[in-house]
Amino acid sequence: MSNSPATLYLPSEAAAKSAHVSGMAAYEALVKEAATDYEGYWARLAREFLSWKTPFTKVLNDSEAPFFKWFEDGTLNVSYNCLDRNIEAGKGDKTAIIFEADGGEVTKVTYSELLAKVAQLANALKARGVKKGDRVVIYMPMSVEGVAAMQACARIGATHSVVFGGFSAQSLRDRIQDAGAVMVITADEQVRGGKQLPLKAIVDEALADNACPTLKDVIVYQRTGGKIAWVAGRDLWLHEVLQGQSSSCEPEWVSAEHPLFLLYTSGSTGKPKGVQHSTGGYLLHAALTTKWTFDLKDDDVFWCTADIGWVTGHTYISYGPLALGGTEIVFEGVPTYPDAGRFWKMIQDHKVSIFYTAPTAIRSLIKAAESNEAVHPKNYDLGSLRILGSVGEPINPAAWEWYHQHIGGGRCPIVDTFWQTETGGHMITPLPGATPLVPGSCTLPFPGIQAAIVDELGNDVPNGQGGILVVKKPWPSMIRTIYGDPERFKKSYYPSELRGYYLAGDGAIRDEKTGYFTITGRIDDVLNVSGHRMGTMEIESALVSCTELVAEAAVVGRPDDTTGEAICAFVVLKRPRPTGDEAKAIAKQLRDHVAKEIGPIAKPKDIRFGDNLPKTRSGKIMRRLLRSVAKGESVTQDTSTLENPAILEQLGQAY
Repeated sequence: MSNSPATLYLPSEAAAKSAHVSGMAAYEALVKEAATDYEGYWARLAREFLSWKTPFTKVLNDSEAPFFKWFEDGTLNVSYNCLDRNIEAGKGDKTAIIFEADGGEVTKVTYSELLAKVAQLANALKARGVKKGDRVVIYMPMSVEGVAAMQACARIGATHSVVFGGFSAQSLRDRIQDAGAVMVITADEQVRGGKQLPLKAIVDEALADNACPTLKDVIVYQRTGGKIAWVAGRDLWLHEVLQGQSSSCEPEWVSAEHPLFLLYTSGSTGKPKGVQHSTGGYLLHAALTTKWTFDLKDDDVFWCTADIGWVTGHTYISYGPLALGGTEIVFEGVPTYPDAGRFWKMIQDHKVSIFYTAPTAIRSLIKAAESNEAVHPKNYDLGSLRILGSVGEPINPAAWEWYHQHIGGGRCPIVDTFWQTETGGHMITPLPGATPLVPGSCTLPFPGIQAAIVDELGNDVPNGQGGILVVKKPWPSMIRTIYGDPERFKKSYYPSELRGYYLAGDGAIRDEKTGYFTITGRIDDVLNVSGHRMGTMEIESALVSCTELVAEAAVVGRPDDTTGEAICAFVVLKRPRPTGDEAKAIAKQLRDHVAKEIGPIAKPKDIRFGDNLPKTRSGKIMRRLLRSVAKGESVTQDTSTLENPAILEQLGQAY
């Protein structure tokens, strides 16, 4: 790649020549095809990328907008498309998954072996009475078994809902209850960073007191052999339910609109939202973006470092790479164990060619490399890398440059991907053989995605002026509804004032010259910490649930060099405002409480105590002032409407 004076990184001639989307002319031709015949464009790709049992005749049904339907009269099966189809094409002996455990042990699984595992588990689920349309919650460590559980649900037409293994019992309970799940698939423990962490014990706590009456079975994968409690009649070992099950299982052919999965994401109100994704449209975009954004080829080794508990792990581990017959890494551990060179050693050992991770991980590894020469990436052979990717939040230009130089050796394009749980796959992203890159910008919309920036009334704003990011036309992998709450879906994503456009919830700006998009941050009260979205209300609710201590709490985000955004909590206690060591002790107690209620990722970085919160005379908390305080800025806004302006001084001290 060459670097022009305007810090524009152009694709190398070799990359452009061999890429699936070769050069900007090819990108523009796809954009034009979609603009000229939108339905025809998506229909062509759906026929090209997916195998259909019953071919579809209707492409897009928008008669009940915003509840759009794609390819609805077609039938297919996701597991067949990811496994059987590749074996039928002669890839049965090809490695599908290279699994590396926390301790470094490596297991390789071929497509034939993975299909046998999935079929056995699918048969075991059917034997336990799980049927098409039932919801199954998966609360698993990163493992081949976790991917197989997702694929097994898809094979029999059950709708899975994966819950990240870092979530608390209360968060797990909320999700089981909302989904009306009939089964949980979990493990005795998970292993991360050399530690054995409970999973089954958290499931037990979530299910205590018959809190989830729809649930019949808990299937437990024996990962560590750690001591766990056992409920006879409900709990079953995975290895025992698999015994005697056939390794062949006819796929359940479902409508393209059949719900493949629910994935819960935080909302700005306390209740998590069950984002519902379809089968056909979702799988199309998963395969399409894996092929074009990552330029995946048959001999690539693809590594997405996300957890299967997040949408990135669904689209770019469990579905996209497998739908293309790719070879991928599944990693159980963390990037800093046994030291902060772990990622670079794995890239070297497995000859990874495509590496997709989060800016948070990059920033923490920069810090580690700068403080410890031994784990600097220059000590590892990263010559196998061809393409780098970034996901979860905008990557700041300084981290982009370091990633490009030290990991990519100045030769690997970086695909800075903007997308969301709700979108199913990439929406705005460079294509490595086509798009000139600008550090910090996600560049241009994926071909066929009609992204735009508008004002509060849905009017387009000129390039160079910030506004609200929207998508003007429906696309195949979009969210179908919020499970059980269609009104909330409409209100959250299709507000009446936005002319029928999808509201991404992010602000953005387009460059005046290039038209490139840069995401400027959330427009609502949802924080993005290490690429994980959490509602401020959810964290506030957790703090206030510490009823013996907390009277009131307000949560805002502030920029953070490592996590992108840090959680800052302003707390009013039911006792005199603490200072010094006492304040530190109470802050620790509150952090631990939030970790128990939601999960460690939600722990506030700063906790500030006040006699009360800055409010208007009508009782509204002035959050914009709290954001200034959290950032350490002097408050320059008008405070004349505040009931208690002196309170801002008290809130200056963070614990």
